Amino acid sequence: MNEGSKVNFYGRDFDITPDVLIPRPETEMVVDAVLNLAGKSYLPGVKPAPRVLPRNPRILDVGTGSGCVAISLALELSEAAVTACDVSKKALMVAKKNAKNLGTKIEFVESDLLSDVLGDFDVIVANLPYVDADWDWIDKKALSREPAIALYAGDGGLALIKKLIGQAAKRKTKYLILEADPCQHEKVIQYASNYNYSLLETRGFCLVFTLDNLRVLR
Repeated sequence: MNEGSKVNFYGRDFDITPDVLIPRPETEMVVDAVLNLAGKSYLPGVKPAPRVLPRNPRILDVGTGSGCVAISLALELSEAAVTACDVSKKALMVAKKNAKNLGTKIEFVESDLLSDVLGDFDVIVANLPYVDADWDWIDKKALSREPAIALYAGDGGLALIKKLIGQAAKRKTKYLILEADPCQHEKVIQYASNYNYSLLETRGFCLVFTLDNLRVLR
């Protein structure tokens, strides 16, 4: 991916550099899931679910990269207070540029997961590194165009996801939305249950959890 490239995500063009992941269509389902919790229709003709988030939800996007998820949520839910964090200074520069270009205000924080993020949130979303370098079906040559720090994780790809689950539970975050490969979903669901997170729904690569067995969305 060259400097100055643009990629469409959720109907908007985002600037992308080699310092961030290329936004993928499956990640748009993270945005859909939050809109569903907010009682907003995410597709024409789709009846929205009952709203379970507050009218002014506090949303945190962990590992924001280009900012595509956080910015899309801020634009789709103008009443929300959106914070985005990333461990990479260079990624945050890209995200801040995209936020400015698309005319939205987001609080950006340099942080390793939640370590330097202050406050509580109604929902945490995250598309963290989850690729296992030992998977024999991945195209490492194609993935070499993107930063390894944003792609690969230890423990079968789940090291950072597991750490975030524990951190979110400690803060008693009601809703946690994670992206992971479908082959990892069973392990993520089981691990999350150890922290009293129950699965609300699965949307492709996206897992939606709630703490303390809140009502399952239909």
